[in-house]
Amino acid sequence: MIPRRTLLQTGAAVALGAPALIGLAQQSFTLRLHTFMSATSHVWINMLQPWMRKVESESGGRIRFEGFPSMQMGGAPAHLFDQARDGMADIVWTLPGNTPGRFPRTEVFELPFMLTSAEATSRAFWNYVQAHAAEEFRAVKLLALHVHGPGLFHTKERPITRVDDLRGLRLRAPTRQTNRLLGHLGATPVGMPLPQIPEALSKGVIDGTLVPWEVIASIRLHEMVQFHSEIDPAGGALYTNTFVMAMNPRRYESLPPELRQVIDANAGVNTSAQMGRAQQAGDAPARQMVAARSGNRINVIGPAEAQEFRRRSRQVEAEWMQDLTRRGFNGQDLLASARRLIERHTRA
Repeated sequence: MIPRRTLLQTGAAVALGAPALIGLAQQSFTLRLHTFMSATSHVWINMLQPWMRKVESESGGRIRFEGFPSMQMGGAPAHLFDQARDGMADIVWTLPGNTPGRFPRTEVFELPFMLTSAEATSRAFWNYVQAHAAEEFRAVKLLALHVHGPGLFHTKERPITRVDDLRGLRLRAPTRQTNRLLGHLGATPVGMPLPQIPEALSKGVIDGTLVPWEVIASIRLHEMVQFHSEIDPAGGALYTNTFVMAMNPRRYESLPPELRQVIDANAGVNTSAQMGRAQQAGDAPARQMVAARSGNRINVIGPAEAQEFRRRSRQVEAEWMQDLTRRGFNGQDLLASARRLIERHTRA
């Protein structure tokens, strides 16, 4: 028989330990999300913050976020993917195109005139990577892959109404494929991350830039350029960028199973589509803001003239396929697969 004193001591120990066990079961986890986008950007306010709030709510408050926009955790935009891989940040949102050539199969979605809508194309992008390019992201836990709405020209002194208007202009482009596109259209491409655009414009390093409408307010682009030239939707979308939200895999695995399920429920093809839709939703109000501003002009490139942009852009496709062949992949098949997926999700 166990002595009464021992029973009392054991009971006291269990009672004292119970709150600790309950506290362990309800342990909370703080995740750091890092990106180059500013705290005033449409992406941060209307896409990333709502996603973080949703995860926090569905976890019952056990997952909490510390958000770091504008590269507040240090480094440059090109470092973000590796910050997620190495665990400096728990989650990042960035462009694969910030590290040119590192994600060659992914670049198919950055080719000219691929986009239909950001939502449908984002669904296609997620499915494509799972089938053909998962290896490019094996170092991280993929949460979302998506694109933005149609990109367009923003220039200081010359409106773009036809291809020849680009001749001699120094224009910023976000990715290797858009740099190639500008070169084939007659402009001089200048690669740089988004945050560097204002200084480059003010110092005359560039004459304009390629960005979608929704980005304008966050860098006050409408105050630095006069002309905004978009292709009529009937002519197609000039280009789009690809984006990745990625998590450090060890941090993901450190979460209890029920919290990993919360993360999983807010990742994947539907989250990718939602992020694409949310990002493109910022285009219309930004366009309206520019249209209402005195001194800014919006030029629409009609479907007929857009055909010349399409014709010249085919060389970008050819060069991408040649690059993939040199790397041991079938670029023609990958391009065909991406287009089939975009068409399927656009019709759905």
